[in-house]
Amino acid sequence: MFGYVRIRKPELKIKDYDVYHGFYCGLCSELKKRYGFLGQAALTYDMTFLILLLSSVYDIPPEKSMERCIVHPGRKHLRLSNEVTEYAAHLTMILTYYHFLDDAEDDASKKAWLGMKAYHGKQKRAAKKQAPLEQHIRERLSELSALEKSGAADAGSLADCFGRLMAGIFDYRQDCFSKSLKELGHHLGRFIYIMDAYDDLEEDARNNRFNPFAGQRGHPDFEKMAGDMLLNEMAAAGEAFQKLPCLEYVDILGNILYAGVWNRYDDIQAQRAGQETNIK
Repeated sequence: MFGYVRIRKPELKIKDYDVYHGFYCGLCSELKKRYGFLGQAALTYDMTFLILLLSSVYDIPPEKSMERCIVHPGRKHLRLSNEVTEYAAHLTMILTYYHFLDDAEDDASKKAWLGMKAYHGKQKRAAKKQAPLEQHIRERLSELSALEKSGAADAGSLADCFGRLMAGIFDYRQDCFSKSLKELGHHLGRFIYIMDAYDDLEEDARNNRFNPFAGQRGHPDFEKMAGDMLLNEMAAAGEAFQKLPCLEYVDILGNILYAGVWNRYDDIQAQRAGQETNIK
């Protein structure tokens, strides 16, 4: 359900891209150090956004290093990491395990079952480091699964459940910034759930899988309805972001929230119009 929260690279300054990529590499290194190559395999751009956001809000400076890696062996690359990087690494293992668990329950696929087994031990280790957060994620995903299986909830109610999950993830220190961080996480989580359902609608229909938009599929007003839902969530997320004291990395964060999150939506629109996009 992740992969939508990323930069729009053509609109990002080179110096800002280097910082963004440095935090991405830092998370990759942290995942390898704590969880091995399987940890690295779960690396996502979404967690890089979270690291940048929390580092900016709490003014947490990164440790810098220049290192080579297997993916880029030719020259050294900037790596940036701090305490939030470790938080994101543990969070990645918890979410990855529950992602495979959800797929295994929904599709009973061998790939999902193997993934669940592969990450179970790593999820247990991460849960020891982030016990309250792991419980929060488990409870919200259990609630979401029950709502989906009931077939009674609409897309908005389901998105709200995932939004509450994300709100808890963004509430890093439970302090004076919690309200705005949770508000941002909540609306971004709602956006992610709606975007994921919109993205998967045709594939879910072909495979007879649950999708909250199944009843609206083919309706003449569906595209406008889905687009408006997504726009409303990101407008609310943007309002919450403006309340936070972000000075460092603000251009990168703005690029993601106001442009990058729309990369996949723009791709889908272009595909349906028979065009091509160069957005990355």
